[in-house]
Amino acid sequence: MKQLALTVICSGAGSCEDSDGLLLIFGTGLGAEFDGAVVIPEATTVSLDGSPSGRAPRAPAPPAGIGALWKHARRSPVPEDSQPRLRFAPSPTGALHIGGARTALYNWLEARRTGGTLVLRIEDTDRERSTEENVAQILDSLRWLGLDWDEGPLSQAERGDRHATALQRLLESGAAYHDTATAKEVEAWKAERGTERGYRGQPVDDPEAAIRLRVPDEGETVVEDLVRGPVRFPNRSYDDFVVARGDGSVLYNFAVAIDDAEMGITDVLRGDDHLSNTPKQLLVLAALGHEPPRYAHLPLLHGPDGRKLSKRHGAASAGELREAGYLPEAIRNYLALLGWGADDATTLMPTAELIERFRVADVGKAAAIFDEKKLRWVNGRYMREMPLGDYTDAVARHLGREPGEELRAACAIAQEKAQTLEEVWPLIRFLFGPPVEDEKAWRKTMKGEAPALLAAAREALGEANGFDERTVEEALTPLPERFGVGAGKLYQPIRVAITGGSVSPGIFESLSVLGRERSLERIDAALARLAS
Repeated sequence: MKQLALTVICSGAGSCEDSDGLLLIFGTGLGAEFDGAVVIPEATTVSLDGSPSGRAPRAPAPPAGIGALWKHARRSPVPEDSQPRLRFAPSPTGALHIGGARTALYNWLEARRTGGTLVLRIEDTDRERSTEENVAQILDSLRWLGLDWDEGPLSQAERGDRHATALQRLLESGAAYHDTATAKEVEAWKAERGTERGYRGQPVDDPEAAIRLRVPDEGETVVEDLVRGPVRFPNRSYDDFVVARGDGSVLYNFAVAIDDAEMGITDVLRGDDHLSNTPKQLLVLAALGHEPPRYAHLPLLHGPDGRKLSKRHGAASAGELREAGYLPEAIRNYLALLGWGADDATTLMPTAELIERFRVADVGKAAAIFDEKKLRWVNGRYMREMPLGDYTDAVARHLGREPGEELRAACAIAQEKAQTLEEVWPLIRFLFGPPVEDEKAWRKTMKGEAPALLAAAREALGEANGFDERTVEEALTPLPERFGVGAGKLYQPIRVAITGGSVSPGIFESLSVLGRERSLERIDAALARLAS
């Protein structure tokens, strides 16, 4: 018997045309009669009498007299030159964590490089855990990171009518069926036939029963992954999986597949924890005659301890990084290089260059390590290279202050020392209020020769001809040699006296910006305390 390789057919009587312009004809008198409508998976061999490899279809019989003639070759994937449509689809069951932020960034980079469209879809079908507060946090984090979108945000939950329509099409075609089997009954079915055998149910005439999608016994579903290459999943090992509950609400894999198809998504970039979901989504797409998008499953992020980052283990949220004083441009740079890199040596890459050079094909397969120490280093580099005006504005926003001249002067002496915006305030707060009370620093520093050195410094500063940074340095530099001590023995008591702590910007800059009057007042107060 002559064999014909097919991938999928349109269901129901009538005709439809696939993307290759090949006509699929349905009706009576057009060839041999069929026992039922069949959805043919890719790589399944079908004989001209309509039975895959001679096996009778499992679908229920359609109306009497309906036959079909298939004239259909292998369906093409999304054309390479099509205008890319990507999507970022977070679940609002929590804040946007760092792994999700990297996924959003990769989608954004690809869309901006290719001139494509980025769709923001909120996958909020888990109504118990999805909250409006989480949605707002996700949108705010994306905006702060500078990752804009072209369409959306679109709610998956609000597309229930579209999901129901697609579900009905599958039921009418026989590609899906109602089944009352419980989890224990499915387990028992597998125990009789072998655990590696996917469950195959029996259709029931019960509209309140769960709905399962038929999975073919032969062949395999192949995910042509842009990162991992072809990943093969034997169809026989998959259950006829549930696509909708008894109340008609659809499950995740069904909703995602329908939304991707109807939104015209051509490229799906997501974490490889979704790889196991992809065969099910491909089967749903094939059952409905939709072309699959291109898939790229990104390696997950691990912590320095080698464990996978998650919302429950070590994954800082974008909001937490913001509160910690990281710059969005530094985060974009660091995250982009976690799993992708133009070369091994480059660690700093501005966003415009990231857009120009990013390629999904260059993403590695191995898990990348998210190390906040390295992010902090990258952030420090960005902060030091900012123009002082931009730096002051960023610090002002973070502190909730006005970017006036006083703050600008304070930022000027802290810029080389702070690595995050959060680290700036402890360095400059002595300029805006009294010294902090750090008893540990006082006890460690204010002993031995400290009183004499501090008194000499007070005299030199009081007699200095001016109080700019250079003049202060000239006034203090001779003192260590005069007393026969290292510079630190002189400068650290001054630092504790004027700031209260052991860490500050350079001592000459700190004294100059604080001013002669306040500097001498604080040194006098420290000498008085030492004398008592």
